[in-house]
Amino acid sequence: MSTAYRIVPAGDSALVVEFEERIDPAVNAKTIACAEAIQAAAIAGVRDVVPTYRSVAVYFDPLRTDTDALLERIAHDAETAVPAARAAQAPIRIPVCYGGDLGPDLPQVAAFADLPEDDVIRLHSSATYRVFMLGFVPGFAYLGLVDQRIAMPRHATPRVRVPLGSVGIAGVQTGIYPAETPGGWQLIGRTRVRPFDPSRAEPFLMKAGDAVEFYAIDRAEYDRGAST
Repeated sequence: MSTAYRIVPAGDSALVVEFEERIDPAVNAKTIACAEAIQAAAIAGVRDVVPTYRSVAVYFDPLRTDTDALLERIAHDAETAVPAARAAQAPIRIPVCYGGDLGPDLPQVAAFADLPEDDVIRLHSSATYRVFMLGFVPGFAYLGLVDQRIAMPRHATPRVRVPLGSVGIAGVQTGIYPAETPGGWQLIGRTRVRPFDPSRAEPFLMKAGDAVEFYAIDRAEYDRGAST
C-alpha cells in the first residue's frame, strides 16, 4: 500500500503527518485511522494525538520519547492504517429553528444561492454530514459537506459575539457554536442541543467520524425545548 503523506516537525515536541490537502471524507477517514493507530501504540512520552481534516498532530515529551522510534511508528501508521469498518450507527439528529432572529444570515444565504429561504433550509437539513474534526473551542465540530448551492463564505468581519447553539455555514462546512464566542460563520438557525456540556457523563456530543443530520422545528417548539 502506498499513501501520499509527509511528516513535518512543529517545534521540538510535536510532529505532524499530513495527507492530501483537501476536504474529503476518504482523506479524513485515513487521517482518523492513522491517529487511532498512533494512539493505540501507547508510545512512551506521547502526550496527545489530534486528528484534523487531513493531518495528525502528535505531541510528545522530548525527554521521555525516542524520537526516531516515534518517527518510524508514525511513518508505518501513515502508510498502512486502514479506516475501521464502523458498526452501523444512526446519525446524531439535531433540531434547528431556522431564520428570524435565531438565523439572521438566512436571507443572505438565500440571496447567495438565488433560492427561497425554504429551499436553503431544505438543502441544509436534507444532508447527512460527517464530523471531520473538533476544534476552535471544546465541542465545536466541523461538519461537511454542505451543498455547493448554499456554501456561502464566512463574513469578512466576524461578529464579536455568536450565541450558544447558533448553526452556521462557512463554505462547504457547517457547525454549531458550543459556547458564546466571536465567529464569522453565516448564521442560519439555532438549536438548544449542547455540543459540549462538562456536566454530562460524556461531555462531547460528537466525535470525529460521526454522522450528523439537522431537522427543522418551529419557533414555538424551540422555545419549549430544553437543552440537551
